[in-house]
Amino acid sequence: MPDDPRHSDTGTLWIGRHTRSRHQLSLVFGLDDLRFTASYWYGDVDLLALEHRFGEECMERVYFHIAAFTANTLVSLRPTVFDPGPYGRFCTEEFWTLWTRVVRGVWAQWRFEHDLPDYRGPSLGGTPSRSPAVPVSVAPGRRPDRAETLAFFGGGKDSVVSLRLLQQAGLRCDTLVYSSSTYGSADKQHTLCDDLLDSLGSPPTSRRRVWSYDDVLDSPVVRLAPQLGSSALTAAETPASLFVALPLALEHGYKRICLGHERSADRGNVVWARTGESVNHQWGKSTECEELLARYLRAELIDDCHYFSPLKPVYDPLILTMLAAAPASVPFTHSCNVAKPWCGRCAKCAYVWLGYSAYLPADVVARTFAGLGNLLDVPENDAWFRGLLGLTDHTPFECVGGVDETVLAFELCRRRGLRGRAMTMFEREVPPVDVVLLLERYLGVEGFAESFPADLRGPIASRLLLASDDAWSSYGASNLAAPLVRRTA
Repeated sequence: MPDDPRHSDTGTLWIGRHTRSRHQLSLVFGLDDLRFTASYWYGDVDLLALEHRFGEECMERVYFHIAAFTANTLVSLRPTVFDPGPYGRFCTEEFWTLWTRVVRGVWAQWRFEHDLPDYRGPSLGGTPSRSPAVPVSVAPGRRPDRAETLAFFGGGKDSVVSLRLLQQAGLRCDTLVYSSSTYGSADKQHTLCDDLLDSLGSPPTSRRRVWSYDDVLDSPVVRLAPQLGSSALTAAETPASLFVALPLALEHGYKRICLGHERSADRGNVVWARTGESVNHQWGKSTECEELLARYLRAELIDDCHYFSPLKPVYDPLILTMLAAAPASVPFTHSCNVAKPWCGRCAKCAYVWLGYSAYLPADVVARTFAGLGNLLDVPENDAWFRGLLGLTDHTPFECVGGVDETVLAFELCRRRGLRGRAMTMFEREVPPVDVVLLLERYLGVEGFAESFPADLRGPIASRLLLASDDAWSSYGASNLAAPLVRRTA
């Protein structure tokens, strides 16, 4: 680790005792004498009743996992030791392997930005517990008239396409919307998702909600504790959200928990020359992470609950063509992490707007980004578009697609006649594009992950292959896949 006079090479990340009531789980954790809290509110879960049904030990194991994957935000303060506190009996070798692998993957960006190639996260204070895990089953408590699938619904294009795909495959789905204090008002977050769900032709059977409040990311710890040597905080939001959802799975008997994570999330932003590793902002959404979590869930916690994404076999271009089948819902989508629904000045807004402009009708794009105009002409977006096109050291650290997907979207926008300062830059600095080759790759359907439920592979694959064929027919009919006419600078 590089010498840093501001940083103390001591620090214990500790977890304190939780408290809970019928609908609220309250957590406390910290780093040495710094103390933080988080709470999760469940609208459709009775935690006390779950303890009666499944046993206090089972629920305490769930609470520990929620706490450990919430508290790992403090890895951003460079702790050297992890102390599970009152939950030592749950800190098994299997848990520790998973937790440290998530830290390694999610915090790769943080280590890259802080130039800390040798930091591996904290070591475990003590030895792993030898207490064997005894996973429970949701099946005995499941009512046959209820949906078996709980679909995360964040409000973006992937949520819409994923939910529609599951429904078209014949699955009854409930949705889970969880608000986070990171993204502002909880009421606004839930209202935006409700409006989007209302716009869908086939609304879910039930809408589940979780309210999350975490005072770490909103704290001034980086500014007021410079001796910790951190300039930014990172959170393992996706892995943590799985464990937060487990009380819902136990309460309602969900045998499937699914997300809308696409294959584009498997690609890193940069290969770190100092370590040779791929730094991927979206590692928590990657196939690797999904597989780790899915296996762990069934082996250690709930043996008949599957965690997966139906969009893992496909990339953004096909997802966007599938989104075009729901034009009434698109204006209600929202993906910005700065100011919901859209700020129009961040990498996420730039990427989504470009993709919508490439694959969706112009009037739908205008209604979705009402009042924001042509984002190609916004000077603040110049750097984002350059990064998205691979013209900088790394692509933006955001949930965006790869360089080729951006290049394809720019070329399709160019053929649609879209102009702007970023388009001029694209024409000047990006080599000619083989549209047919890129469409062939990104409108295709690849294989399923190992953890993908076997009984869903056929129904999901058939819908995705049909969507791929339809996309190819559409592009052939509109002549977008015609032979390339080379441009000159």
